[in-house]
Amino acid sequence: MEVQVWLRWYTRILDDFGFDRRADEESASYLDAFLREHGCLRVDDIDVPSSDFIVFGAGPSLRSHLKRFRALDEPMTVISADGATTALLEEDVLPDIIVTDLDGKMEDIIEANRQGAVVVVHAHGNNLPALRRYLPLLQNIIGTTQSIPHGCLHNFGGFTDGDRAVFLAAALGAGRIVLAGMDFGEVVTRYSRPDMDSELGPADPVKRLKLEYASRLIDWLERNGDVRIERW
Repeated sequence: MEVQVWLRWYTRILDDFGFDRRADEESASYLDAFLREHGCLRVDDIDVPSSDFIVFGAGPSLRSHLKRFRALDEPMTVISADGATTALLEEDVLPDIIVTDLDGKMEDIIEANRQGAVVVVHAHGNNLPALRRYLPLLQNIIGTTQSIPHGCLHNFGGFTDGDRAVFLAAALGAGRIVLAGMDFGEVVTRYSRPDMDSELGPADPVKRLKLEYASRLIDWLERNGDVRIERW
């Protein structure tokens, strides 16, 4: 997605959610400064095992789709969206890439990163404290912003961790992207909300609207991108 196209989506998102663009850009500036000092990866630095990608979201179908994936006998590039990383590690699957705004189960994201997963860290107006806390614990980082890309920061398109992961796969040259654990429904899991006591719970109105945007953005990519999207 070209930046100018994304910015039209972004303007609607700011209006619908009441987000503060200045806060988004403050967090982005912090992430960029950290990466300039400590080193940032570029897209060309990512080792992509296959042009067939699978993106794992943290929806209710995640566990069944993980089992289906493990039964496959084909190489795929594996991207986990934030909290889905926990479920992958529980099934002994190490993602190649993690896309996160740092509100998943961080000990699992840090562990997967330690084992070799590239972490694509997103800056937005609500996660500056998390950036300050967790960036020093991570390595092999690519930075993203939902505003204008600059310095070490990219903007591949996408709003939530899940659809940003899909847009990242397209930017990495995916020919096929499988969507796994991406339900876009009204139920969330403990992988999406680590503070939940139960396995499943109702999505609040903000979460439902975020998932609606995620679904619409992936539909846009399917119509306009040079990639085949397969929904499990």
